[in-house]
Amino acid sequence: MNIHIVQHNIVTNNPEANLQWIYEELDRPESKAALLTVFPACTLCGYPVYGSVAYTDIQKRAQSVLQELVANSEHRALLIGMPLQIQDRGLCNAIVFVQNCAIRGIVTKKYLAPDEQKYFVRGDGVQLIQFQEQRIAIGFYEDLKELSKHNIEQPDIVICCGCNVFDYNRPYRTRYRMRKIVENLNASLVYANRIGGEGSYLFAGGSLALNAAGGLLTQFPYFEQWSETVDMQLLEERTDSKPEAVALVHDALVLGIKEYFGKNGLHKAVLGLSGGIDSALVCALAVEALGSENVHGLLMPSQYSTDHSVKDAEDLAHNLGIDYDIIPIKDMFDAFKQALAPVFGDRAEDVTEENLQARIRGTLVMSYANKFGALALNTTNKSEAAMGYGTLYGDSCGSLGVIADLYKTEVYELSNHINREREIIPQHTIDKAPSAELRPNQKDSDSLPDYEVLDAILNLHIEEQMCHDEIVAEGYDDTLVAEVLRKVRQNEWKRLQFAPLLKVSPMSFGLDRRVPIS
Repeated sequence: MNIHIVQHNIVTNNPEANLQWIYEELDRPESKAALLTVFPACTLCGYPVYGSVAYTDIQKRAQSVLQELVANSEHRALLIGMPLQIQDRGLCNAIVFVQNCAIRGIVTKKYLAPDEQKYFVRGDGVQLIQFQEQRIAIGFYEDLKELSKHNIEQPDIVICCGCNVFDYNRPYRTRYRMRKIVENLNASLVYANRIGGEGSYLFAGGSLALNAAGGLLTQFPYFEQWSETVDMQLLEERTDSKPEAVALVHDALVLGIKEYFGKNGLHKAVLGLSGGIDSALVCALAVEALGSENVHGLLMPSQYSTDHSVKDAEDLAHNLGIDYDIIPIKDMFDAFKQALAPVFGDRAEDVTEENLQARIRGTLVMSYANKFGALALNTTNKSEAAMGYGTLYGDSCGSLGVIADLYKTEVYELSNHINREREIIPQHTIDKAPSAELRPNQKDSDSLPDYEVLDAILNLHIEEQMCHDEIVAEGYDDTLVAEVLRKVRQNEWKRLQFAPLLKVSPMSFGLDRRVPIS
């Protein structure tokens, strides 16, 4: 059986726009020649749609588009995902089997994510249909666990319509899971996944097809629109390429920036360039996503900034070809201190004055964004967010947290990946000790453990969900672990006020990991 697999970007809450590219895909000779065309889950309205799917207007618009597709499906067969009101049941996340101007089957999602449970009712899970003398099991990615329970007749083909949110482990887990299904059922398999971005969520694609022997028939590229017709009876196998996680993360973040700007009708970005590695990495990613002409840097040195920090920022701007301005903040800082002197009295300078500098810089970045219609990019990393090492309404400001799901050690890894062919991020920026430069001779290590140790502890606590005693049992110092976990707990309130981040890890702040703030 020839099956045409489609991996495409999807416009959220706009079934009419999605219909246009669906028609273009169905008009391709490869699709017309195939017996069945398979689209990803949630194709008509996107995912996640959150509360917007509860409104009847979007439901009716999706239903109208489905009716048009059905009416124009003479001599065609296709699988399409959408929210669907089902009589006597309610709103379901559904995959509709359309064939020859009629709906031949409806598959409804059974295992709903917590956010989905607020708007969708639980469905029936994987369904078996007869098509072209083949028994085809159709289901959502999350429902494939039903296949191991032998609740349905042995299928000849399994078709998984996915809408899987990216994290750097997901592509490898997905391929492993698909191979296990084939091994257990001795059935060929098609997995169709979407690409694109929906706010914080990114979708990698990576659609594939396996024959009944587990041989790879096709592996679609990640983060690219792609479609291909596959003969499911072939025995010939393709080479199974496995890109490195750092390359996937790089492509995910570039796509995430591009999608966040494009789908919100924005073009220009601004960020503060400190000469440090975090802002350098964000700037490099933004230029790749938006073009150098659409990225602007603000260098905002204080009396505590070193000459090499300004030079590193300028070298980065020159390497990337972006425009920048230098706005010294010493006079502004002194003016604030003078204005506050009657209130502060003779109290010694402390973290208050450090935060004041960060808030001046945040005000300048946001002011530039307002004046020029730009979007401010935040440069906080996950290690800093975890520990609360940053100033609320200062360096935490911005409209998109580009690297907020990367630990500091991962920031270095990705920066070296970007520099793999030529120096884009100045090597001095990578090599020097990180510093906020808010007081004389300040270093991150004054307030934080070595990042190699800190990130290892954070990973065990956040991604692996280990508690204090379990982390200590891994060989880490008891007092250090207690202090790290204390800071993680006490800074949840600060993270709740953070910009939307681009999710690339299995356990992202605010999206996956949510804990009480008091």
